[in-house]
Amino acid sequence: MRAAALRDPSHVEPGLVPAGILAVLVHLLFLGFLIFGFNWRTYPPENMMVDLWSSLPPPPQPAPRPQPAPPPRPVPLVQPPAKPVPPPAPKPAEPPPQVKEAPPPPPPPKPEIAVEEKIEKPKPVEKKPVEKKSPETRQSAEKDQKERIEKELRAQKEKEEKELKAKEQQARVAAEVERLRREEEAEEKLQAQAAAQSRLSNEIAEYKARILAKIKRNIIMPPDLPGNPVAEFDVTLLPGGDILDARLRSSSGHAGFDEAVERAIFLSKPLPVPPDPALFPKFRNLNLKVHYRE
Repeated sequence: MRAAALRDPSHVEPGLVPAGILAVLVHLLFLGFLIFGFNWRTYPPENMMVDLWSSLPPPPQPAPRPQPAPPPRPVPLVQPPAKPVPPPAPKPAEPPPQVKEAPPPPPPPKPEIAVEEKIEKPKPVEKKPVEKKSPETRQSAEKDQKERIEKELRAQKEKEEKELKAKEQQARVAAEVERLRREEEAEEKLQAQAAAQSRLSNEIAEYKARILAKIKRNIIMPPDLPGNPVAEFDVTLLPGGDILDARLRSSSGHAGFDEAVERAIFLSKPLPVPPDPALFPKFRNLNLKVHYRE
């Protein structure tokens, strides 16, 4: 029958609708419990007050233990009869006691006195009897003292002489060092002057050689001259190497060679001179010797 109900789609099983409604109600109740059953609000923490102590309080003292009460004395069962007490006899009147005054306390010792009492007094120094010196002993002592003084004076004098000699030695050494230094400076100065003079001489010789070389390039040598004739000329130059005058000082013995040298001198102007103006006086009046075969 259940299989037939499953095959029939229009068939509804009894109790299915109430079960569905009940399931929905249970879910709604559970959802409401979740929503209203929990409090989601958060509260800030409460403020706390703290007392700060610079030191801990003393610990509490323990309470005194109660002492047990003494046990009661036993009471006799049968009390003896009380004896009659006779009345006391009257005492004779005694004179009033005299009050003795207490002696005043001694004053306290002063601190200075107490300190002085504690410090032990130095023992007196026993004075030795002065021995009387005989005249011989006194003369010997005076002689020893005089010799000691003379010895000290001699030692002081020797010390002063040594110091004086040491100072003189130092002065001599300083003077010798100064003399050597001056000699070295003078020698260096002479060497510098000699080097400058040598450099100047070399430069003058170099420019004279240039002048002769330039003049020889412009000489038209006459042919077949016997020997090696030399023509000597005095040439006057102007600043820059221009020629002011050229005069024959010594003839070579061949007029053609003398004339050829003179023409070459004027053709070579301006002659090469050093650029330093301080050296030009060495070239103002120039002496030139021209050889035929050099």
